[in-house]
Amino acid sequence: MEIAGLAPNSTVDYPGILAAVLFTSGCNMDCFYCHNRKLINKTLELTAEDTVFAFLQKRSGFLDGVVISGGEPTIQKDLVTFVGEIKRLGYKVKLDTNGSEPAVVQELLAGGLLDYVAVDYKAPWRRYKEICNYVRTENVQKTLEVLKNSEISWEARTTMLPHITREEYIEMAREMFILPRYVINQYRIPEDFLEVDRPKMEVRPHSKDFLLGVEREIKSFQPNVILCGV
Repeated sequence: MEIAGLAPNSTVDYPGILAAVLFTSGCNMDCFYCHNRKLINKTLELTAEDTVFAFLQKRSGFLDGVVISGGEPTIQKDLVTFVGEIKRLGYKVKLDTNGSEPAVVQELLAGGLLDYVAVDYKAPWRRYKEICNYVRTENVQKTLEVLKNSEISWEARTTMLPHITREEYIEMAREMFILPRYVINQYRIPEDFLEVDRPKMEVRPHSKDFLLGVEREIKSFQPNVILCGV
């Protein structure tokens, strides 16, 4: 596993759970607003697995869970084995994923290795290429279907980009089946971005009133929507 970061404890990354957060290196999407660009570029020094497991063994009894985030964890070839080792230490495991590898998510679920999943629902399907530099949206849709048919707790989440219109956010809510938890987050301009994307960074985030208005309208289609970060 290519682990490029470790947050010792977090109360916000795993709902209701005190958890460590592991950040994997590399991603198969390239969202212009990514706040972890160094993970995409694989420019951060890696942490040895032995160091990670030594930390988790030491914090056993204090921490309840481990969040595996990124980057994109599901592109790691040994993810299933790695998560199995974490489960053997007695931790609950949450996976943060962009949904691009449904077969990996299915394998983890089949092995009883996941307790919670957060999958990104980034944009209207027709705009994934523009927003994420990714075209295989059928994979993300398949991951959502896999989770829908699972027995674990999970959520979808959307960052409220100012580059996406009110009508498009409502479209996203309407075209999706009812999600068990739909987290919409305020957009924040990243500190590190590609120079070619500078014009996009000059677009101001949506106002709080705009977000609250969209949340009210989305509730008609997604009753479990939650607005965060405002």
